[in-house]
Amino acid sequence: MFGANVWRRVLGVDRATVIEDVDFDEESDTVVVHVRPRRATKRRCGRCGVRAPGYDQGEGRRNWRALDLGTLPCFLQGDSPRVNCPTHGPTVAQVPWARHGAGHTRDFDDTVAWLVTHTPKSTVSELLRIAWRSVGAIIERVVADGRAAHDPFEGLTRIGLDEISYKRGHRYLTICVDHASGRLVWAAVGRDKKTLHGFFDLLGEQRCAQIRLVSADAAEWIADVVAERCPGATICIDAFHVVAWATEALDDVRREVWNEARKGGMTQHARALKGSRYALWRNPEDLTRRQEAKLAWIAKVNTKLYRAYLMKEQLRIAIRTKGVLALTMLDGWLAWAQRCRIPAFVELGKKVKKNLAGIEAAMLHNLSNVCASYCTSS
Repeated sequence: MFGANVWRRVLGVDRATVIEDVDFDEESDTVVVHVRPRRATKRRCGRCGVRAPGYDQGEGRRNWRALDLGTLPCFLQGDSPRVNCPTHGPTVAQVPWARHGAGHTRDFDDTVAWLVTHTPKSTVSELLRIAWRSVGAIIERVVADGRAAHDPFEGLTRIGLDEISYKRGHRYLTICVDHASGRLVWAAVGRDKKTLHGFFDLLGEQRCAQIRLVSADAAEWIADVVAERCPGATICIDAFHVVAWATEALDDVRREVWNEARKGGMTQHARALKGSRYALWRNPEDLTRRQEAKLAWIAKVNTKLYRAYLMKEQLRIAIRTKGVLALTMLDGWLAWAQRCRIPAFVELGKKVKKNLAGIEAAMLHNLSNVCASYCTSS
């Protein structure tokens, strides 16, 4: 038989938990560990932790699910009396091994919460042999516990706002990350002004005034809400989205020249252009030899498409450069876009000029939503 210290470490409980005995139930093939709280932790309200007089024995002894011991389910069994809290009235007494209202130990809850950040809920449900709904309830408990112990909005001055799609059918989440720590601090269903106002309502007027930099795409609904709720903040247009605009403009040119070749009876030429998408999209340093050859062919046979490619690359390099030099390069690119006579890039130049203040702010402060994308993908 293991000693009490070993069992505490196996079960993930601290010294506030006294292990009285360990049984093996042969009928159900489960391990049952009999526990009780130490005297100093007894008779405390399960909601607020305040010491309170006893009320009754509640439902008597009950079980809390612990992490399995190998292939065997394991339960902690102990009394669950009620105390008469001066604030909350008759309440089940606090126990050191589980959160209030939970049917699982703290260690079990924490393990589930960690697993769902790396794998789907259905997988966690099957692995730990719990109901799918139980996984959701555990996540809510752990998140609420974490928020009570730590204010996720404390010290926010540089944030990133973005929207991401989930499931199917154009469902979106609006998210906020803290650039200082790289943490995801808030997320909510929806991508509109009402959703974003909900975040700033939680933040409060005083903490809104502390926000100095906000990275985002060029969505007007984000800019309008930030201007209203954080008047002292500077919007930084995310570099990734600016490069994405250039890539979309380049693809518009590619489709245009492909259609011209197809309608002109240049079948082979059109087929070759159709297969050039990835060579045009990728960064030069990432091209394969075949894609390099494709770009060289485009430079010879279609100067319009190749100029569009060079414009996309020049904007990408300017955005990546950062600092004052990047601003000079961006001014040069805008002049080129204005006289290039490629409609898609003329329009792109106008769009960049319209959002120039936010783009320049992102370059000077070196802010982007790469952090937001990493948080949500991982």
